[in-house]
Amino acid sequence: MREEQPTTHSEGIENWLRLRHTEGVGPILFGRLLKHFGTFDRIFGASVHSLCQVEGIGPHTAERIARTRLLFDAQKEMQTAEAHGVRILHWDDPVYPPALKAVDDPPPVLYVKGTLQRSDSLAVAIVGSRHCTHYGVEQAERFARLLASAGLTIVSGLARGIDSAAHRGALSASGRTIAVQGCGLAHCFPPENKNLFDKIAEDGAVLSELPMTYEPLSENFPGRNRIIAGLSMGVIVVEAAPRSGALITAKAALEYNREVMAVPGRIDSPTSKGPHELIKQGARLVDSVEEIMDTLGIVGQGLKEHVHKKAEQAAQKVQTTLFDISQLNLSDSEQVVFAVLDKNPVHIEEIIASVEVPAGQVHAALISLQLKGIVKQLPGSVFVKRGS
Repeated sequence: MREEQPTTHSEGIENWLRLRHTEGVGPILFGRLLKHFGTFDRIFGASVHSLCQVEGIGPHTAERIARTRLLFDAQKEMQTAEAHGVRILHWDDPVYPPALKAVDDPPPVLYVKGTLQRSDSLAVAIVGSRHCTHYGVEQAERFARLLASAGLTIVSGLARGIDSAAHRGALSASGRTIAVQGCGLAHCFPPENKNLFDKIAEDGAVLSELPMTYEPLSENFPGRNRIIAGLSMGVIVVEAAPRSGALITAKAALEYNREVMAVPGRIDSPTSKGPHELIKQGARLVDSVEEIMDTLGIVGQGLKEHVHKKAEQAAQKVQTTLFDISQLNLSDSEQVVFAVLDKNPVHIEEIIASVEVPAGQVHAALISLQLKGIVKQLPGSVFVKRGS
């Protein structure tokens, strides 16, 4: 059951927005300013000399703060958020995720499309390469599906590849998932994940710390990765290059005293280098949900029996679904597309050529069939029935 939540922004969010988007003020300095001055009015009225009394603020930064602290148009930002169905929270709001608030540099302001629940405190992140293999996609979907079916929330970054597979796996189990974007929520990145974005917002939440219209620039993603780590009890890396966002997330997890786990892969695969390096450095090698529960310590031990039971039920449900598709209430276009698929992989162009359905509807149907857990995508825009 979805928890009832306020639909308005956090009380006093205007001041939080103005200070957060003041030049030179990041999450850590934001907290220091608020602790030193006590109120926003005192911060906004402080002299350059007074600002210099705060740890980490020199004359140059103090002048930047004094010059720009009231320039951000908070009212316009709030209106833009409301137009996109987004709520803006600050860290004193009771809905703000407790695990994220507890880290050293929590986002003072968090944009939320969807809902956050108390149960999201039991969250595990699954991250990995955009350029992943079929094996990586299968493992990300499998772990996400099994963990979500047991009541854990799956956190990832909505990127192509492993992140998308993790979200799809959670949704296929009718579980909760949270996507953290490296851009404002007026955008979806990558654009082809718009349907997935909407589904996550419907059954979970899409988050960002960035203003609504911020573009998906590369410098935004390390901050996105720290939020993924901060929301989670542990991070599972499934395929990653030695220098990748997934490893940045793992590093943030270590800094936040979270567990880091890695799924092993082929020793000759470039995408296995990241996870294998993590394992060499002490990350827990995981190849089952039981291993994940063991890694999560006391919390995991308390959930272990429940997770094992739910995993068995989920596996049985998948097998049953494969033989009773009528239970899924497929749309006409989904039925037509599903009928074309076989045990052998079929390229999307072949599917489009085989059915009397517009190409756009074919794409939408394939995404929906993946979310329902009965179709999987292979590298190269190739699709096959799950379980084939």
